[in-house]
Amino acid sequence: MSEHRAGGEAVTAAAVERWIHRLADADGPDEQPERIDLLRALERLTCAAAGLQAQVTSDFAKQLRRAATDAGAARERRDRGIASQIALARRESPHRGGIHLGLATALTSELPHTLGALRGGWITEWRATQIARETACLSIEDRAEIDRKLAADPERLEKMSDKDTVASARQMAYEADKRVWVRRKAKAHAERRVSIRPAPDTMAYVTALLPMAEGVACHAALAAAAASTTATGDQRTRGQIMADTLVARIVTASTDDTAAPATPVRVHLTVSDRTLFGGDDEAAHVRGYGPIPADVARELVHAAATAGVAELRRVYTRPDTGAVIAMDRNTRLFPASLAELIRLRDPICRTPWCDAPVRHIDHIHPAADGGRTTFANGQGLCEACNYAKQAPGWNTATLDSLGGRHRVRITTPTGHIHHSLAPPAPRPAVA
Repeated sequence: MSEHRAGGEAVTAAAVERWIHRLADADGPDEQPERIDLLRALERLTCAAAGLQAQVTSDFAKQLRRAATDAGAARERRDRGIASQIALARRESPHRGGIHLGLATALTSELPHTLGALRGGWITEWRATQIARETACLSIEDRAEIDRKLAADPERLEKMSDKDTVASARQMAYEADKRVWVRRKAKAHAERRVSIRPAPDTMAYVTALLPMAEGVACHAALAAAAASTTATGDQRTRGQIMADTLVARIVTASTDDTAAPATPVRVHLTVSDRTLFGGDDEAAHVRGYGPIPADVARELVHAAATAGVAELRRVYTRPDTGAVIAMDRNTRLFPASLAELIRLRDPICRTPWCDAPVRHIDHIHPAADGGRTTFANGQGLCEACNYAKQAPGWNTATLDSLGGRHRVRITTPTGHIHHSLAPPAPRPAVA
């Protein structure tokens, strides 16, 4: 009997599939009050399902850790591949799989009342995450006490907002151990970073996670620049001025947003010859962003050529599928290497649902087992996924291409099979 059932009835995947089919074919009630009641009940069902996911995740991880320990694996290797299997099952990235694993471990080992509230449908998975996050730096004893005070009465916890939950957990954590704030600050400071993600209409979000003082200072400096510029009669909006000032101060050597770049900034643009020279309207592709309109691509090339920083290289693809098959070897920007060709074919990690950038060029059939260093036997992986596949029980193999696109079969230690298909080349879509 599994650890978490405690005499209850086991739930199988087949039973859940039947529930899914029943919900998929169901209609809602006709009366308005009943619709609200159903919304509430479905929300509790979602929460309860998240609670069972956490328990099953914890049980799965515990058994794998015990097996790794019994096999004599080093402590730092016992978790290898666990988060990746969870991520594949939940159709999410390995990073998210790690978050789910961490939350499940905390809930089942140190926050039993919070887990009970989640499994009873009283709180959401996000609310449970907030409690776990705010108490993460405490001792096991202090964390358990806060869990009891905050979540032993699930109906009371249900009535609290997310903001109230965070404030209560944070205050209790401070009262339990004032040194926790020093540790939290140090940990948070170490996680400062800058990220980018696409936005609609050829825009992008560039986000900086900074220490509070520096973040406020940056925003205040941009706001002051906007106020000063607006006072001169500039017709741009406050937001536009702040955005332009940010770009000018980072990309150029002065605060003049029309100045030339002080240091080379490389943007990888893939565009067909028809679009670049023939006036075609096929979309182009910017690495790290995605598709952009043809006229925007031509503007980028023109601006780069005017500045004397544009370089062209030829990438050969199949006209019917867009699969990358070769690259011009006479180029200065990128060495004529097999790794670069694979990076062109695999712009992001090849593990399903992982959208992390490629860090490692991996042998699908390991080189240590005789795997050849070839285009077909190579794939681009992020660092975490490459380490995960080195854990015992993982197997990857190259399959016959599908429509000319490279294909890999991934078999996890539990025997589940996933397929990874190389994306179409980052170029205009094939007509």
